[in-house]
Amino acid sequence: MEKQSVYDYIKNGWDRCTRDTMSDDGTLIGLPYPYTVPSEESFNELYYWDTYFTNVGLLKSERAELAKNNTDNILYLVDKYGFMPNGNRTYYLNRSQPPFLSEMVRDVYEYYQDKSWLKKAYDALKKEYSFWMTKRITPIGLNRYDSYITPEQISGYASDFRARIGTDVAVDDENMARHGMVTAESGWDMNPRWKFEGYNYAHVDLNSLLYLLEKNMAYFSSVLNENEEELWNERKEKRAELMEKYMLNSEKLYLDYNYSDNTLSDVFSVASLYPMFAGLATKEQAEAVVKNLGRIEEKYGVACCEKGDGKIKYQWDYPNGWACLQYVVIKALQNYGYNDHAQRIARKYINLVEAVFEETGNLWEKYNVADGNINVQNEYKMPKMLGWSAGVYLALCDQ
Repeated sequence: MEKQSVYDYIKNGWDRCTRDTMSDDGTLIGLPYPYTVPSEESFNELYYWDTYFTNVGLLKSERAELAKNNTDNILYLVDKYGFMPNGNRTYYLNRSQPPFLSEMVRDVYEYYQDKSWLKKAYDALKKEYSFWMTKRITPIGLNRYDSYITPEQISGYASDFRARIGTDVAVDDENMARHGMVTAESGWDMNPRWKFEGYNYAHVDLNSLLYLLEKNMAYFSSVLNENEEELWNERKEKRAELMEKYMLNSEKLYLDYNYSDNTLSDVFSVASLYPMFAGLATKEQAEAVVKNLGRIEEKYGVACCEKGDGKIKYQWDYPNGWACLQYVVIKALQNYGYNDHAQRIARKYINLVEAVFEETGNLWEKYNVADGNINVQNEYKMPKMLGWSAGVYLALCDQ
């Protein structure tokens, strides 16, 4: 089909997926600027990591002001709460999501070149960094996803997470609830990477993003003449050393590390490409990832994880392909000069989106990258999607 049809759908959809809620409304936390939501029919909140991938599309479709508004709203929430919640709902105040804010700030700054704005963002990012380094730190000096749950919430959360995977497992309610909330903060809810003890892991994607935050903060410090570059560079170098010490396997692949029993996850996933996305992997480590790319690459894109035994159904698993993860993989490959691989995967995703759009008239939250359709592992009725599906599509077409 003609790409212009998808372009028109997205162009006309941005305003339908924009909200302007300045005052609190029940559980909804009011925000000072208009903001985008992932879908006009569901998820009517500003979500954290979704917004980064939405913004890359907004910037490609001449909606930079809306991308800046999104970023300013997140900075506002960081100033208000000391961290960015999962979304602007009171019931999301017990957890965050993957910390992509420094990348949003960098994109907006590089577009507008406003140093006064960057100074305010820099100070807010220090608050977010403090949250991760105090509330989400492990005994080995790396970071983990986690959340806060009350004793009264345990039973309900455990029941919900068991329902999401469609089966019962031999895990007590307290550990099931805590594990489930770890997956919620990771954005990968639910997934097979950590069995059912995600709270015992240092997570490779999170630590890669915090390395990227530290790297961006060194850059921002230089731009602003804050004279803190050495501090931020020391922090990122220390993190890289710890990640190499604990997370690198014999094949030179980065994997999630269980610090309670000194083991690595046995699931290869897109998370192993985050060190390349952040630019911390060595050339040799990048080569090892590319050699293993076939474990997650399928005919129509990249699956979350390599194919397992399929006994438990997770929505962040094979054969599901999410737009955000296609983008991470493609940027990771481009960062290390693997442009042919990046172009191949980008073309697969673009073709998939266009083929399914021609059939259904919509973009979707996720896709089946093995079969090229929307027959996916679901935890709920899959919504039509603009958000990151549109953002990533536009960014990849632009490239």
